Amino acid sequence: MECKLICSDIDGTLLDVNRSLSMETKTAVKSISPEIPFLLISSRMPKSMQLLQAELRTANMPLIAYNGALILDGSGNVLQSIEIPFAITNRICTHLSDSELHFSLYNNSEWVVPALDFWAKREQNNTRVTPDVRPLKETLELWDRKHQGAHKIMVMGEPVDLDHIEQFISENFSEQINAYRSKDNYLEISNKELDKASALAFLLSAEYPEIDMEDVMAFGDNYNDQTLLEQVGRGVAVANAKPEILEATPFHTLSNHEHGVAAAIEQYC
Repeated sequence: MECKLICSDIDGTLLDVNRSLSMETKTAVKSISPEIPFLLISSRMPKSMQLLQAELRTANMPLIAYNGALILDGSGNVLQSIEIPFAITNRICTHLSDSELHFSLYNNSEWVVPALDFWAKREQNNTRVTPDVRPLKETLELWDRKHQGAHKIMVMGEPVDLDHIEQFISENFSEQINAYRSKDNYLEISNKELDKASALAFLLSAEYPEIDMEDVMAFGDNYNDQTLLEQVGRGVAVANAKPEILEATPFHTLSNHEHGVAAAIEQYC
């Protein structure tokens, strides 16, 4: 295939063992022809992704955040936004009110945590973004008044408690909400109307109408990457990807710790 656009997941794919962009990766991305856009497509929030874009010198590129729920053009303007409706956001966040679960709420560039606890500090360190701190009840009341839902809810805590939240979503919102474990103690929740593949298809039609999905090379490692890797012309799974992703993806590269994205760029571009 002729590669006309490249997109990559971030965590577990583009970033190395230190959750950083390695010199090998930055060099490989910067070597790509200026005629081939390199886009980030992630469950992360835009602020965190834009920090990485600056390092890669792709700050003028569109991005797909929150697993496809928010699409921004190269100037940061919203091309498409699909929130979890507030009523569902509220029910998910109050379902286990007596648990020790941490609920992070995201909307565009806003990230709100109930306390700067272990989980918030961990994410702050990983993403280099500082959250707003406000009790969950106050945030829900504020968002209710603003008629604002969440682009993403991230629930962190004991796996058994996350099991209960997953079951609650499955029993009540299986047609509207997508929830997956990025780690045993991380549950990421977004609107089911869009995923990474459908978001990329929308972005191509809006910004790159001359490029088709079969002209795209994409990288990923986790369940939320599967449809993307299956629907582009060359879906490439890093060696550390989930076994199901490796099995479903015909093209493989080295692990993220071995700069697999860089190796594949050098091989295919």
